[in-house]
Amino acid sequence: MQAQSIDVRERMIVALDFSTLEEIKQCLVPLEDRIRYVKVGMELSYAEGPAIVHYLKERGLKVFLDLKVHDIPNTAKGAMKSLARLGADMVNVHAAGGVAMMEAAREGLEQGTAAGSPRPILIGVTMLTSTSVQTMNEQLAIPGSVEDVVVHYAKMTKQAGLDGVVASPLEVPMIKKAAGESFLTVTPGIRPLGSDKGDQTRITTPEQAFQLGSDYLVIGRAITAAKDPAATWESIVAAVEADRR
Repeated sequence: MQAQSIDVRERMIVALDFSTLEEIKQCLVPLEDRIRYVKVGMELSYAEGPAIVHYLKERGLKVFLDLKVHDIPNTAKGAMKSLARLGADMVNVHAAGGVAMMEAAREGLEQGTAAGSPRPILIGVTMLTSTSVQTMNEQLAIPGSVEDVVVHYAKMTKQAGLDGVVASPLEVPMIKKAAGESFLTVTPGIRPLGSDKGDQTRITTPEQAFQLGSDYLVIGRAITAAKDPAATWESIVAAVEADRR
């Protein structure tokens, strides 16, 4: 499955897996004029608070605030109402929280978004890309295949009125088939050829992820921990663009 013609720089999100603003500043020195979208996860958000989102937005970057909200519906609604005021471009919840929770989260996000401003993209986390079928079956006590559970969660997410899901690129074709081509897929577990797969188990290269139909790729340590982050970023962009010609 080949994604539609897009600006790949707008669709590749660099994960800022750090814990301090100083580390972020150092990371952005070689990358800031090249990248356009970044991800702020729990570690950085909890360490630096809302100010980190403001800092990144002031530098013209789009922000995916990856906090994976998962709570009772009323709490999820309140959390999203608060997050909407930060100015993030994308936020998420755990699809395992159920349809009612996801609906409440969407309502909170809509209520918290300033009049005249676009609502942040809201996506549901299906199954973490570090989760194997053995972990899912034996430790989480969820039977069946990872793929079946991911598709089920994607259908729930669409039912709740969210914009898309987080999933492995390997699961994108079946998600698109079940939820429609316009249903967004945000895919971590991206590793350029030759890089360490780390703690991920369901992974692809950037080129493969776009071939499978991913709308957004999340790439972290393969870029930020590289000896030359700028060169690594440009090589990934060049490889993807060459593959899409």
